[in-house]
Amino acid sequence: MPGRRDIEVADLVETARGGPGHRGSPRAVARLISLVEDADGVAGPLLREVMAMLSPHVGSAHVIGLTGAPGVGKSTTTNALVGELRRAGKRVGVLAVDPSSPFSGGALLGDRIRMTDHAGDPGVYIRSMASRGHLGGLSWSTPQAIRVLDGVGFDVVLVETVGVGQSEVEIAGLADTTVVLLAPGMGDGIQAAKAGILEVGDVYAINKSDRDGATKVRRDLRSMLALGTRDEAAWRPPVLAISAQSRTGLDELVESLEKHRTWLAESGALGARRERRAREEIEAIAVASLRARWEQGGREGLDDLAAAVAGGTLDPYAAADALLG
Repeated sequence: MPGRRDIEVADLVETARGGPGHRGSPRAVARLISLVEDADGVAGPLLREVMAMLSPHVGSAHVIGLTGAPGVGKSTTTNALVGELRRAGKRVGVLAVDPSSPFSGGALLGDRIRMTDHAGDPGVYIRSMASRGHLGGLSWSTPQAIRVLDGVGFDVVLVETVGVGQSEVEIAGLADTTVVLLAPGMGDGIQAAKAGILEVGDVYAINKSDRDGATKVRRDLRSMLALGTRDEAAWRPPVLAISAQSRTGLDELVESLEKHRTWLAESGALGARRERRAREEIEAIAVASLRARWEQGGREGLDDLAAAVAGGTLDPYAAADALLG
């Protein structure tokens, strides 16, 4: 019936936000994120309506990215950090970007297994998302899912990346604050520099700091960070020693996250980061829409252009202009 879809979308968003007469239903939040994942780069009318309704409510959440090489304890640290944030009265949404199953394409759900401590907490929402082979450790739908969690009222959104080596730096473009986790025995400071993490971290945490070698890793990392030329007003990333397993050093980690959030707001860097994130999000949506248009209606034209380029009768730039025109 006319208008039915609009009413359903409004109800779903209101229920997810915990509006009048509602409690902020996790099921409604799950349905909204499922809309994002199912779109897979192509936003239909329903998803567009949802995003339009959430847009006025976006911008309050502190988006924190956690990254690091496999084996440093990202999931355990995320679990422990959620506990600390909940004790501080924060509502926390977690997006755990897992590797994709080579068979189903879905998330392997490894991170959820380690976060069962918060399974019954109504103030915590945990969602595993498949990377779907994306080399940056994030899926196309991750920025949209962050927007959903922000828009429905979570105070903090934690994004834990799959941890894929030198590609993991992509999280820095998505988060307000990026936490880089390291651990003794996972490589020295030179390896950290090669991975590019010295340029992206806002907070560095040496996990498993009760193990041999942790002090050296922390000292080396501090020395390498000190080599960078920074002006007096710039943020100086702290290097913390924590143990997620024994829950030590986490209060200092939470304090550093709050200090960075304050610095971002006072320096104007928060607005700049979010504008950059919005630019990249718009670009990704536009490119995905173009691809969908080519696949649906212009595949034959694309094939003809490809044949012309391969045959030498057309250069690729002229072919691209023809495709876009």
